[in-house]
Amino acid sequence: MQQFTKRIIDNLKMKKTDYGDVRVVEREMELIVLKNGIIEVITRTTNTGFGVRVLKDSAWGFSSSNLIKKSEADKVTRNALSIARASARVRSNNIILSSLVPQKGSYSTRVNINPLSVSLDDKIELLLVCDKIMRHDKKIKVSTGFLKFNRIRTHFASTDGSLIDQEMFFSGGGIEVFAIDKEEMQSRSYKNCSQIGYEFINTLDFIKNAERIRDEAVMLLSAKPCPQIETTIILDAEQMVLQTHESCGHPTELDRVLGTEASYAGTSFMTTDKLNKLQYGSDIVNIVADATTPGGLGTFGWDDEGVPGKKIYLVRQGRFVGYLSSRETATIINAESSGTMRADGWNRIPLIRMTNINLVPGTWSFEDMIADTRAGIFMTTNKSWSIDDKRLNFQFTCELARKINKGKLTDIYKNPTYTGITPRFWRNCDALGNKDTWQLFGVPNCGKGEPGQTAFVGHGTVPARFRNVQVGIAR
Repeated sequence: MQQFTKRIIDNLKMKKTDYGDVRVVEREMELIVLKNGIIEVITRTTNTGFGVRVLKDSAWGFSSSNLIKKSEADKVTRNALSIARASARVRSNNIILSSLVPQKGSYSTRVNINPLSVSLDDKIELLLVCDKIMRHDKKIKVSTGFLKFNRIRTHFASTDGSLIDQEMFFSGGGIEVFAIDKEEMQSRSYKNCSQIGYEFINTLDFIKNAERIRDEAVMLLSAKPCPQIETTIILDAEQMVLQTHESCGHPTELDRVLGTEASYAGTSFMTTDKLNKLQYGSDIVNIVADATTPGGLGTFGWDDEGVPGKKIYLVRQGRFVGYLSSRETATIINAESSGTMRADGWNRIPLIRMTNINLVPGTWSFEDMIADTRAGIFMTTNKSWSIDDKRLNFQFTCELARKINKGKLTDIYKNPTYTGITPRFWRNCDALGNKDTWQLFGVPNCGKGEPGQTAFVGHGTVPARFRNVQVGIAR
């Protein structure tokens, strides 16, 4: 493979390109889906291909193929150069890449049990046992479960002199139930994924949680509706995943800020004039992008531009201080790339993507946070969400809530919702869980780009308390 990538890089150097790189990507994926005791999906797919990206005359060109042959390498390189030349005729600005020392090395996921070597029988048996437990109540009308595993091998070379190999394994799964009684329907779910081997599935304890989500879904059928009030809320670590993802991760993507994403998923309120000035949250709020988090879905050795994975602050002591950036966008704000360029396959160009966007722990135990709250609502597990195209105004619905009365969890609420304006909401954060409450979650379906790409993203989060939050939907 090194000879194949070297041929392309040598060709690009001969053409006197400003910059060029090649990625050869091998992917293997297995998916098993069970519904009401019936196997609906068993797939095992593999694909291999390569993509060539070229910067010439301050314009990008990209081309790809699934044929790993010398003749195809020459053809794809010519196509990429042709596209770059055509793009240069309509370019509006010169492109300058941030500096990068040539990178050489390898990275691999720490795996005890190769998830793709575990038998299908064992995986299906686990899902069947969970399904039987989940449907052990007549009010559970639908039960689902899935297991999903990925292996991704990447070979990268650039005209800068970088030569990198990476191999990653991802393991995950989930279960969900839908309880129905008369005209009422409620659901509960449990899922997670990580960059690790099959041993991660054992830590999830699906069998124990199958019983829990079944019972909670049935209880929700007779629960009180969430009231419409302004109050204190405590979100558990799982709900803080999507809160952090949508209201901090996406708006700090520098390509959104500069307008590249405007036609698809919106821009951002966190514009460059606010960098190092905006008080994003209270002074206890610290949020980092960390591509070195062990087990994180957004962990890697190098991004798809060959920039080493690193940890940077996006929010420090409540102040907005950093962006997710590429080598191209970083120079616009006089910075170095934060190493966040990734593509979801050999036939896609790299985009700025979240790595592991982590909420740094505070000082509170969960029990003390509840005990310190005289009145409020605790919410868990995201159910639905919406946020405007600047990532400013949002509304989230959770699966389950509990009333907090005089420092104790009491009544169960169904269909809980909360709304807010991002900086106002985070400025009202007055308590964060300590390091013992910190949990790492995986988001394997973060979408972005045209044509659309799906990225693996991680979030390490803690329970958090927010004051003066609007809860419930006005009718």
